[in-house]
Amino acid sequence: MFGIADYGAFMAAIVLFLAIPGPGNLALITSTSKGGIRGGLAATLGVMAGDQVLMWLAVAGVAALLATHPAVFRAVQWLGAAYLAWLGCKLLTAKLGDTPVLNIQPRLYFQQAIAITLLNPKAIVFYMAFFPLFVDPAAHQGLIAFGAMAATVAALTFLYGLTAVLLTHFLAARFRANPSVRKALEKLAGVFLIGFGIKLAISK
Repeated sequence: MFGIADYGAFMAAIVLFLAIPGPGNLALITSTSKGGIRGGLAATLGVMAGDQVLMWLAVAGVAALLATHPAVFRAVQWLGAAYLAWLGCKLLTAKLGDTPVLNIQPRLYFQQAIAITLLNPKAIVFYMAFFPLFVDPAAHQGLIAFGAMAATVAALTFLYGLTAVLLTHFLAARFRANPSVRKALEKLAGVFLIGFGIKLAISK
């Protein structure tokens, strides 16, 4: 289909990668717990938009540029790590009654999610390495094949995000009546964000 080898396996691999815990998943969960379904869907669209930018940058050869200019790669990597750590620290130091670290306007959830996604330069390298695994050289249709891959990733990300948002919203409603549980979950989210930032900063 469109020059994609084993389309079913391609979709299965995308779903598997989406389910791996990471900053994107944490952004969806935190946005939903703070902003409800609207906030979660806005974050989902932010992750989708960020992924689309990274995918097409990979197709355009930005991965090769990052590989040949490691200083640029590391600079973006450290910027992303600092941003995640900053968000985590804000969650850890927030007190009951404080203005939420993640505001309730869906537009801001979108901006935060797209920033978290774009500030992960390794994603570009990942897409550059991942796409060729499912390209059929005999039936490859150039940009049409990559466009079909990008559209598939977007559709699966939306469906995955919608599922995660609805589940998180359902569970958050159960915890909302208990402020201590809510704050404990916020602290846990802060720890994970800082951990993701450290992992991004020290990874090779």
